[in-house]
Amino acid sequence: MTIRVLIADDQQLVRTGFQMILDAQSDMEVVATVADGAEAVAEARRLRPDVCLLDIRMPKLDGLEVTRVLAGPGVENPMRVVIVTTFDLDEYVYGALRAGATGFLLKDSGPTLLIEAVRAAAVGDALVSPSVTVRLLQHLAQPKPAAPPAPSNPLTERELDVVRLIARGRTNQEVAAELFVSLSTVKTHLGSIQAKLGVRNRVGIAAWAWESGVVS
Repeated sequence: MTIRVLIADDQQLVRTGFQMILDAQSDMEVVATVADGAEAVAEARRLRPDVCLLDIRMPKLDGLEVTRVLAGPGVENPMRVVIVTTFDLDEYVYGALRAGATGFLLKDSGPTLLIEAVRAAAVGDALVSPSVTVRLLQHLAQPKPAAPPAPSNPLTERELDVVRLIARGRTNQEVAAELFVSLSTVKTHLGSIQAKLGVRNRVGIAAWAWESGVVS
C-alpha cells in the first residue's frame, strides 16, 4: 500500500526537502505541497491523504488550528496529522497532541525519524521526537488538581495492561508480543479502549493513563 502524504510548510526549501525524502520511499507518495494553513485544509479535504505533515507557524491558519479542523474532537472521519516544526516549545507539543495530532517531530530530527513518523501515523501509531518525549511524559505525570473522570464503562484488566504499554510507547506489535496475544486482538482492545475513554488515538490513551495515575 502506498502512503499518500500532504506537506504544509511556508518554506519552499522545507517542502522540497521533505518531498524528496518521502518520494524516494517505495511505499510513499507526496500528493500535495502547500504553503499556508487554509490551503492545507482545502487540499486535505479534497485529496484525503493518509498523513498530513504540518508546520506550526503558517500564514492564514497555523498548524494547531489546521490540526483541530482536520483531526480534532468532533471531526467526522479525522485525518492523521504529524506536526513537524523548528519550535521545541512545550505549549506547541501539548497543543498539537491535544488538538488531535498523532505525532510531533522537530525539523532537525533527520530523514529516518521523518519516514518512521509517517509510517507510524499511517497505521494509527504515534511517534514523538525523543528530545520532547521525556518532557511530555513528565508533564503528563505531574499531579493534577483533578484526575480525569473514570470511564462509565470501566476498562478490563487486559485493557489496562494494553493501556500501560501504550503509555510507555510500545507499538502494537510490541504489545502483542509482551501480552502473548495476536495483533488483531491488540487492535480490538485499542478500539474498545478508545470508545470507553472517548479518545481518538494512542496519544489520547497515553495522556489518560498518565493523568489518571494508571502509570507513573
